Amino acid sequence: MAIFSRFRAAVRRASTEDVDVNVSVSEKKEIELDALDAESITPTKGKEETPQLERPSEDVQRGVQEVEAVTLTWSRATLIAVFIKYGFGLSAHAVCRANIFFDSIWLLYFVNAMQSSILSNLLPYVTSDFSSHSLLNVIYIVSSAISAAVYIPLAKILDVWGRAEGFLIMTFFATLGLVLMAVCNNLPTFCAAYVFYSIGFGGMTFCVDVITADASQLKNRGLAFAFTSSPYIITAFAGAKAAEGFYYDISWRWGFGTFAIVFPVVAAPLYFILKYNLRKAKEQIVLNSEASGRTFFQSVWHFIIEFDIVGVIVFSAGLTVFLLPFNIAAVAPNGWATGYIIAMLVVGFIMLLIFIAYETFVAPTPLLNYKLLSDRTVIGACLLNATYQISYYCWANYFTSFLQVVNDLTLAESGYVSNTFDVVSGVLLLGVGFLIRRVGRFKWLLYIAVPLYVFAQGLMIYFRRPNQSVGYLVMCQVFISIGGSVFIIVEQLAILAAVDHQHIAAALGILSVVGTVAGGMGATICGAIWVNTFQPALIQYLPESDLANLDAIYEDLDTQLSYEVGSPTRLAIQEAYGYAQTRMLAAGTGIMALAFIWTLLIRNIDLTKVHQVKGTVF
Repeated sequence: MAIFSRFRAAVRRASTEDVDVNVSVSEKKEIELDALDAESITPTKGKEETPQLERPSEDVQRGVQEVEAVTLTWSRATLIAVFIKYGFGLSAHAVCRANIFFDSIWLLYFVNAMQSSILSNLLPYVTSDFSSHSLLNVIYIVSSAISAAVYIPLAKILDVWGRAEGFLIMTFFATLGLVLMAVCNNLPTFCAAYVFYSIGFGGMTFCVDVITADASQLKNRGLAFAFTSSPYIITAFAGAKAAEGFYYDISWRWGFGTFAIVFPVVAAPLYFILKYNLRKAKEQIVLNSEASGRTFFQSVWHFIIEFDIVGVIVFSAGLTVFLLPFNIAAVAPNGWATGYIIAMLVVGFIMLLIFIAYETFVAPTPLLNYKLLSDRTVIGACLLNATYQISYYCWANYFTSFLQVVNDLTLAESGYVSNTFDVVSGVLLLGVGFLIRRVGRFKWLLYIAVPLYVFAQGLMIYFRRPNQSVGYLVMCQVFISIGGSVFIIVEQLAILAAVDHQHIAAALGILSVVGTVAGGMGATICGAIWVNTFQPALIQYLPESDLANLDAIYEDLDTQLSYEVGSPTRLAIQEAYGYAQTRMLAAGTGIMALAFIWTLLIRNIDLTKVHQVKGTVF
């Protein structure tokens, strides 16, 4: 019972916690009324004085009002059941509704983690099937460039239309991407499908992260985010084994087609639960009716202003035009000196500057505000995220191929090693979240995580070569996973602690944009090193009799694996992999050193003193 009492103390009405003791008697009575469970407060006819529910904020956008209305009307019992699945002394009806919500969230993340693991393990074989293994990075870079432009508009959709509507749109894109990947017959179609897939699943995860932030206090938010990572503990192993089964026993196409059927079924309940709770909130009259009486053209103009359509177009176009040259410069006639490459860089950069000026001085309802962008904690969190993503993607995309060719691991076994992060983070984040809740601060974790990550990645430079033990690679992966897990949760908490509830979606949107763009930049660096090291190394190390097959060896993973372990050709390919991988890791380690500087920018905020959300929250 003592444990349950402490849990109930964590689940409280955020708008009434930590109240100053020097308040009047009338204020204390008002606070006590606010602290009552939402379901226990019902209008009573025939009485003049009826307790009134707290209302959502009036100076925020519609989507934020709606989610505040939901948290103001659901019960403490329902919320406890949502987070721990089974309540103590809860009504059967409350447990049933809460379990549906819990199962929807957990199953959604389980399916997402499962398909992500399968995709990452199958992707090298998909590109090899189209004789384009060397273009593996291009797929990541193009998807990063385009999907990065989606997060800020998506944040606006969540704030203006609502959380459920944004989630529905992203579910459509994810399903479309899976279907197109399953039926594609060439690499360009697969690349386009992967863009839809990245937009959809990245956006869906973003939506659920925003909803999680809406329903939790800052000091408990680390635990709430850790909950969404728990399915990865299972899928880290199951996904790799399933990918091997799909590829060898069925077809890589069914690896995507299966989830094109499963995912919409799993995602649908969450949308309907969100809409159900909103309707319940409206029935309890805590949310004003949306303004009516506008004509069609007035409604169109209203949404143009609210969505900041001009800002969305300028930002999306500018970011895409600026990033595309990094993807296509290698195949341009004169490389980076090609006229249209230079023009795209200049035009894209100017459009981004125009976007900043427009948002600062002109936009009636800007996507981002100057105060948010100029906060040093926001800047520090974004730069830390960018550095981490660039450093990681400098070497990660060819890691499973390396494990199979150099260490002679199977497809499933290489997946187990590369998915070490998922297992470690799933367990570690729960402990990190608990520590942050107990201490109330998060910055101290960076003083441990940053040196550990740099040290582990430096060790990788030595062990990522032929004739090295897989055990040492796993050890380095564990250390990297510990540091990376801390980065992810601290970045989110830092940027959320620096804003109010109105800007939660925008803040997470900025973090996602920066991380996605940085991931694309890291993949670009990785691709550049790969092109300039792996193929020249093959030419140097391959026996002369195999130089005629150079293109097939360079472009096809199956061809690389077809040579017997210990043969001169296989040894030459392994040496070429080691030559390329050590240089990728050296670049990533050098970039990661910047994290020491960005850590100093982040303020050591006391999360227990920052209150964002209203109602009954975790």
